Amino acid sequence: MKRLLFTLSLVITFFVQTVVAQTYRPIHGWSEEINQRLESFLNATRIMQERKVAVFDCDGTTFGQVPHYLADEALYQYADEVLKKRNDREAAAKLAILDRMVKDGNNVGKPYVEDRVHFLAGLSQQEIENIGYDCYRKSYKGKFYPEMKELIANLKDYGFEVWILTASPEFLYQRFVAEELGISPLNILGAKCVVKEGKTTGEIILPIPQDDGKAHTIETFIKTKPLIVGGNSRGDMDMLNESFGLKIVVNPDDQTVRGPEDGPMNGHTVKSYWEKEGALIVKCDDVTDENVHFYTSRWKIKENRANPK
Repeated sequence: MKRLLFTLSLVITFFVQTVVAQTYRPIHGWSEEINQRLESFLNATRIMQERKVAVFDCDGTTFGQVPHYLADEALYQYADEVLKKRNDREAAAKLAILDRMVKDGNNVGKPYVEDRVHFLAGLSQQEIENIGYDCYRKSYKGKFYPEMKELIANLKDYGFEVWILTASPEFLYQRFVAEELGISPLNILGAKCVVKEGKTTGEIILPIPQDDGKAHTIETFIKTKPLIVGGNSRGDMDMLNESFGLKIVVNPDDQTVRGPEDGPMNGHTVKSYWEKEGALIVKCDDVTDENVHFYTSRWKIKENRANPK
């Protein structure tokens, strides 16, 4: 009898702790309607026994991308502060890659994204992490959206695995994103490359988490359909459609009408398309900090549009 009572008490304690842990905490800065929708969805997942997975895009979804992507700023900052002070063949080769990227101009295109990996080739994982982390501390500290951090904290309380996908070089982002969001660096998936004898190479491992590659990355590395997917741009459409639960779209563009090349988004802005699809549209403040001077601007890379809340 004592053993039965003891076992029963353990079960009750575990149940109470689970219920307490899975209590929704309202997200400051989002409307009551948004919070109610999130709370209802998360509460409905309590009884699930299978993996509960949430996947989010990185730049523009979890932290600010105005006026420039951190991946660009990190590379151009490193070029100006380190490479231009050197007079060797390796530095010259890397600067030539940046010149090619600037000439390309399309910093969301496949060649440009791949050239970020080529630029960093030859450095160790630790060196690349330091470049990203130094840039984050210098120019992006405080740009993580507090609402998204509160959302991710809620998801962890409800037993979700949280994954971050980025088209930027994986090693460049893992350290600072893991620190800010309190998740494992292994759950931050970006553009991967082969590492040989402690040094990164320009040999890219597919898929790159960009456009439809984000959906393929979910299938290849996460290996389950996510319950929640969050993104912000046209490039996140395929990834968002991998969700069999909730789709969350942060600061979607409502100015550019997409064309036939954008498939089902043709004739819509990003915002109007996802409103039609029933996604949860949320706002986070993303504006330029006038006290921060960006190296990327000096290289004349186009700026991202501001999203004041």
